[in-house]
Amino acid sequence: MTSPIYIDQLDERREFLVVHPLDDLPEQKVDTDNLGLMPMTRSVRFSLLALRGYLVLMMLLVFYHVLGIAGVFAR
Repeated sequence: MTSPIYIDQLDERREFLVVHPLDDLPEQKVDTDNLGLMPMTRSVRFSLLALRGYLVLMMLLVFYHVLGIAGVFAR
């Protein structure tokens, strides 16, 4: 009859091999040429469009601030 193996004993019996990334074999990269379009729900599409609009607005505000600092709008 064998004795039962407990969960804490399983961790002691496992062995892990650690390989440094510089010593590891190079992995195959993903080929993005054949991926195609990603299906999106309406909420995801709306969120991405809102994020795009927000980023464009922030860039315009930064550009306006830089022009103000440069003295373009001086009286």
